[in-house]
Amino acid sequence: MTSSLLRPRGRTRAVPGAESGATVVGMSGGGSGGAVPEGSTAPTRILDWHDPRVAALVREPGPLAPSPPSTPGDPARQIEALHRAHAWIAAAVRPVYSVQDERPVSEVLRRGRGSCSQRLAVLEAVARAYGVPTRVRGLLVDGTFWYPRFPRLRRIVPDQVLLAWPEFRLGSPAGAGGAPAPASWLTVSQLLGGMRPGDGSQGVAQVAGFTNAGPETLFEALSRTAIDWDAAPAACPSSGTGAGTGAACDLSAYVLADLGHYDSRDELFARHGQTLCGLARLVAEPVLGRRGAA
Repeated sequence: MTSSLLRPRGRTRAVPGAESGATVVGMSGGGSGGAVPEGSTAPTRILDWHDPRVAALVREPGPLAPSPPSTPGDPARQIEALHRAHAWIAAAVRPVYSVQDERPVSEVLRRGRGSCSQRLAVLEAVARAYGVPTRVRGLLVDGTFWYPRFPRLRRIVPDQVLLAWPEFRLGSPAGAGGAPAPASWLTVSQLLGGMRPGDGSQGVAQVAGFTNAGPETLFEALSRTAIDWDAAPAACPSSGTGAGTGAACDLSAYVLADLGHYDSRDELFARHGQTLCGLARLVAEPVLGRRGAA
């Protein structure tokens, strides 16, 4: 049993053009009236990479910090840099259950702790600082997906969780003579779980899929296994055993609706609100914002 009482009121979470209340999967363009958003490298209120705290992370990396790509527009170096950034964030920002999805990246770094959503925002901010455009896809995920995390609190788990799933546009924005250079959008799972630098793997989960239980969070799991919300065979190849990583990395059964793509998570939350209403966030944040994932 999940709760709908904690949801923001006055929000219609449906893809434009879909019937009210319908579950719609596989559509895009939610934030641009049908046009697929092109993403951006610009800072936003959440992705405030111009803030000195974020800029220092990019300009003056420490022993574990990411190094910016030495050749702008080189997809291989962009991938390598973002893998290093993800590893640094996983080590430096403690995972907690914060419910403030709109918290600026600079504040997440100052606190040294953040939810999966907040840590994904840090990765996005670093990518934009590197010159890699990002955008997000809005997914409504069934609250039962989080039951293993809160076995004794199922009655107050939101019935649906709004997930901002990042995508990264690799490649140079312009080639010789100003013509567009080849570039492609990769989901964060394709970037981190399917394109590890140097190991030759391309889109194949290496080990068991993510179960959303135990100390490993969704953010950490991205670096070791594919996470697929679309039931795409290429993303979750069959292991041939009938119960291998292919089935484990397919989380499409938890997707209630696809809200489409947005140029930034700021736009997604401005349109659809955060997972919890303001009062629920005010009450829950002092406790959940410090509770570590376990």
